[in-house]
Amino acid sequence: MKELNIMEMNLNPMKMIGKQWLALTAGNEKHGYNTMCISWGMMGSMWRDKDPLNQFATVTVFVRPSRYTKEFIDKEEYFTLSLFKEKDKDKLMYLGTHSGRDEDKIAKVGLTPVFEQGTTFFDEAETVFICRKLYKAPIEELNFMDKNIVENCYPNRDFGELYFAQIVKVLGREE
Repeated sequence: MKELNIMEMNLNPMKMIGKQWLALTAGNEKHGYNTMCISWGMMGSMWRDKDPLNQFATVTVFVRPSRYTKEFIDKEEYFTLSLFKEKDKDKLMYLGTHSGRDEDKIAKVGLTPVFEQGTTFFDEAETVFICRKLYKAPIEELNFMDKNIVENCYPNRDFGELYFAQIVKVLGREE
């Protein structure tokens, strides 16, 4: 994989996150890792460093408290988002419906972990976003203006947390 310039990429976050889905992976070779499928999230620009012209490329992801991956994302500074080919969507479905607490689901779907920059992604991915956590906050029921979202998306009231992260590196396949 080669490093890509995110500012030169033609991305459709709605399609990428909402339709293709991503594997969110946290942890590393030394302390362990896990992955989960996500289909909710946002990508854009939020905050900056000291230079007012250097806006951060950011992603926001949402993780429920029951997810095993949450233990790893909370411990480590970095996590990754891996985008796969459409033919691999069944693998993402499996990763999203089975727990790494109960089995080695990564091996079961045939993914090969790659360890870089203190985090983990998969060799089979088409594009990888290496992300550094910037902020996290709980999702709280009282803040929903549209209460139908609570009923439709959180019937068990397992709201979880949102994580804002800077996209520090993007890797992609050679064309």
